[in-house]
Amino acid sequence: MAKIIRSQRARTSSVRSASKKKPAKAARPLPKPAAKKAVKKAVKPRPWTAEEIYEVFSRFRKANPEPKGELEHLNPYTLLVAVVLSAQATDAGVNKATRALFAVADTPEKMIALGEDSVREYIKTIGLYRNKAKNVIALSEKLIAEFGGEVPRTRAEIESLPGAGRKTANVVLNMAFGEHTMAVDTHVFRVGNRTGLAPGKTPLEVELGLEKVIPTEFMLHAHHWLILHGRYTCLARGPRCEVCLINDLCRWPEKTA
Repeated sequence: MAKIIRSQRARTSSVRSASKKKPAKAARPLPKPAAKKAVKKAVKPRPWTAEEIYEVFSRFRKANPEPKGELEHLNPYTLLVAVVLSAQATDAGVNKATRALFAVADTPEKMIALGEDSVREYIKTIGLYRNKAKNVIALSEKLIAEFGGEVPRTRAEIESLPGAGRKTANVVLNMAFGEHTMAVDTHVFRVGNRTGLAPGKTPLEVELGLEKVIPTEFMLHAHHWLILHGRYTCLARGPRCEVCLINDLCRWPEKTA
């Protein structure tokens, strides 16, 4: 009889211990994959029509029939030097330094006679003046050695001069020799992209885009109009859309007028 009682107690004990065990947790459902956010495609502005582009430059011409570059110079050589010095500098800052420099050295021969140390003293208020003084002497020497002391009249030849690049060549060809070139500085690059006239990721893309769409009759002064527009109206910060000559045509989605 004792064996039977112990057996029942053992079974009862095992049942109680089993009842004390915590129930197994239900498996958590796997998280649902996050819904993909709808990506809004940037709406491309409506392309400019030929009539609109003609109207833009007609307005620029009416407001300023004979635009002038703001770099002071005496001849093609001093223009070349001024443009080389203007890299990463303002025209006003360059003019302040070159007035005295060009009064004593307005030819390659005179510049070489002046010497690099003296050139450096004249232009020391301009950024990167040490390297620029070196380039001015070097380009003067090359002009004498290879071009008879004259500024060459092709883009490739100008670009071969120390310190001169494509923008320099385009400015000189346009201002000194009346070529229909498009010099793209930061102002022209901004205006070309912001207005939608000639969007591009590089200055060269903007240059070629503008040359493609601007009518020939405006090309002589086109880069001056665009530079002045970017410098005084279509500013990098706080563009003055309220006084812009072309605000009704501009494709910039953030314009304020």
